[in-house]
Amino acid sequence: MTSVNLLHPLAAAQPHHLAAAERKSAEVTDWAARLGWVVGLLLFVVLVYWLMRQGWKWRGGLQSDLPEPPTTPETTGEARLRMTGRYHGSTTAGQWLDRIVAHGLGARSRAELTLTDAGLEVVRPGAGDFFIPAGRLREARLDKGIAGKVLAEGGLLIVTWQLGDTLLDSGFRSDHSAEHVAWVEAINLMNESIPTEGPAR
Repeated sequence: MTSVNLLHPLAAAQPHHLAAAERKSAEVTDWAARLGWVVGLLLFVVLVYWLMRQGWKWRGGLQSDLPEPPTTPETTGEARLRMTGRYHGSTTAGQWLDRIVAHGLGARSRAELTLTDAGLEVVRPGAGDFFIPAGRLREARLDKGIAGKVLAEGGLLIVTWQLGDTLLDSGFRSDHSAEHVAWVEAINLMNESIPTEGPAR
């Protein structure tokens, strides 16, 4: 009877050590699985980014016949309106998902707008500036979305203008959205009073 009692603690301890070893093995296995998931996720993100860049280049190639936007002339006259805000991109007029990427027009950025008798000057820190001559301004309106950017109704100022043979919609959002109405009125008034220009290359 005594011999059985002496052996019993040793017999009871053996499963405990085996369980600890199994837990340690499981922890090592979990870390390997997690590392595999992380590597797989990173590879997926890289692949998606690469596909997006290829799509961007492909779209830019299709739009290679689009001429460079004009630059601001030396003299533009007195400013009618000024606005600071964001440029949200350009699309083919009336097709709010057909993004224009040629000549940097697809890059979203901060923007400073100045409307003069000569036209609309768009200054974009960190991106390419461009100028829309008054004769190429077609209309302005309030809308809620452009090129993947959707806001509340009337949250975007959309300016329609002509670049070469193509009509574009460019979307802007002022830091003070209440300014949008004045811009719509001013641009549409200019369009009525200034003869429009034909295609320019």
